[in-house]
Amino acid sequence: MLKTEMRNPNTHDIDRMSTHDMLKVINGENAVVTAAVDAALPQIEAACDAAADAIKAGGRVFYIGSGTSGRLGVCDAAECPPTFGVPCDLFNGIIAGGEKCMFKAAENAEDNAEMAVSDLKNRSFCGKDILIGISASGSAAYVISAVNYAKSMGAKTVSITNNPDTELGKAAEIDICADTGPEVITGSTRMKAGTAQKIILNMISTAAMVKCGCVYENLMINLRPTNKKLRRRMIGIVTEILDCSEEKAEKLLEESGWNIRSAVENQKNSFCNL
Repeated sequence: MLKTEMRNPNTHDIDRMSTHDMLKVINGENAVVTAAVDAALPQIEAACDAAADAIKAGGRVFYIGSGTSGRLGVCDAAECPPTFGVPCDLFNGIIAGGEKCMFKAAENAEDNAEMAVSDLKNRSFCGKDILIGISASGSAAYVISAVNYAKSMGAKTVSITNNPDTELGKAAEIDICADTGPEVITGSTRMKAGTAQKIILNMISTAAMVKCGCVYENLMINLRPTNKKLRRRMIGIVTEILDCSEEKAEKLLEESGWNIRSAVENQKNSFCNL
């Protein structure tokens, strides 16, 4: 039996616990997640480097999954453009069953192997791209089919699972397994498994973007002034980089069309290599 489908002895009596005890045991189980991710760091490192290499070579990053796994991929992909100032199609999230399944579950969508290939073709997936398949069980036919299709195109493939020795893990070139064990509620992989997947996706997209020059020190230097909060943040970033007043930072940004790189490139020589 898959570990994520086993009963958790620590929560066997959760239906008889007080709210306090229920929350304590849930949070105690959450502590397992970071240890599971830590054990998978060598494989995550390989995935980060592969994603960065694909982007530098003109490729794109694709996340694909069903249910919770698919939603997490879509969320991470959607958050990359505002965070790193990259094109909206550089990171792509695909969920089995289509966009409607972000809001309403369709549990049978994960069994549709043919649809995975169609979904990738509709996005013009090619050999320069990288595919990251996400499935807690590692058995979703939709995701396995996507990985196999990506391999047939000559693309790099990565799997993110929460069980060892899965069909998906064996299909992918890089197999990331965050072994989070039995869930608090038996089989509810939206919990520990999903938390681990979110952490790993954050790591992959963040490290890849850092390696591609979208971050200066630990500052988001590709931000766009799409709201008041981000304009204030951009002023703060220029102020920090140039060690100047906020008034000067705002003036430089206005003169450069609210582009952080342009605002500081003539003021700080060490910035010009980004």
